[in-house]
Amino acid sequence: MATDKNNLIVYCEYEDGKVADVSLELLTKGRALADKLGIKLEAVVAGDNLKDIEKQIFPYGVDRIYKVEDARLYPYTSLPHSSILINLFKEIEPRIAFMGATSIGRDLGPRVSSALHSGLTADCTSLEIGDHKDPKGTEYKDLLLQIRPAFGGNIVATIVNPECRPQMATVREGVMKKEVKDSNYVGEVVDLDVNKYTNKEDFVVEVIDRNIEKSKVNLKGSPIIVCGGYGMGSKENFEMLQQLADVLGGEVGATRAAVDAGWADHDRQIGQTGVTVRPKLYIACGVSGQIQHIAGMQDSSIIISINTDPNAPINAIADYVITGKVEDVVPKLIKYYKKNSK
Repeated sequence: MATDKNNLIVYCEYEDGKVADVSLELLTKGRALADKLGIKLEAVVAGDNLKDIEKQIFPYGVDRIYKVEDARLYPYTSLPHSSILINLFKEIEPRIAFMGATSIGRDLGPRVSSALHSGLTADCTSLEIGDHKDPKGTEYKDLLLQIRPAFGGNIVATIVNPECRPQMATVREGVMKKEVKDSNYVGEVVDLDVNKYTNKEDFVVEVIDRNIEKSKVNLKGSPIIVCGGYGMGSKENFEMLQQLADVLGGEVGATRAAVDAGWADHDRQIGQTGVTVRPKLYIACGVSGQIQHIAGMQDSSIIISINTDPNAPINAIADYVITGKVEDVVPKLIKYYKKNSK
């Protein structure tokens, strides 16, 4: 296979005939970074029934798709997918590689980066291209700046990988925006022979039965979110938020502290270790605004903060701040909206 090297590649997850949203978000970001570097954007997808899969991928500005089609590659299992990426990456030597911080990406990324001795930054909230000067004075140009909260969210760390390639990062779904570059964009499709990139031992694990329970909570799709933090004080107070959300036609979200306290289920968690959301209206109730939480909701169109602390970090990004106790303010909001929605 004739290849040119040093490009940016995205591993595309594939389920039920669709490329995962997180993969398309990474292709959008990858296109912008590849343009900045003057290199090609590539994608790799492995699975079964991949006919016309390129029609979903090319519009995001992808120059080359590596397709590996085989019935044994779907559903995902660790060994064959790892072997495909490890051997493909050895061959094409990508400069940068991205994958989603999903259950698949969390399994696949460390295996690939370990085998290639490349390093990996997980759960990035931002990806940029920039220069770096190390303590010895050595300067590096056009590195991938892998940005994420660190030390419990007390700082935002910028991580670089000066020497090893590929520079690898994972990103959660919803952190990056998904935008089609050109619906008529067409690149090159390269069909790979699965037997060249895997060995027989990779297929010793066979999936006999597989059940995926879809989440009943749709935070990403809700235009209005009422989010509760540890400042709600109790599970009983948290239940008020559901009443407010019902009146407004929205969903209830929670901070990690509220989830850890047992006041809400994990699938309602918003932030770096939860879901990233961009609703039209975000009402933060008793939310202090730690950096990990802000990373998951800062792109909301309108943010209202209800907090007893006028100096809470969330207030710095809020459009409207109500200083007061949530148990006083929220019932008034419910009463007002009920009265005015008739």
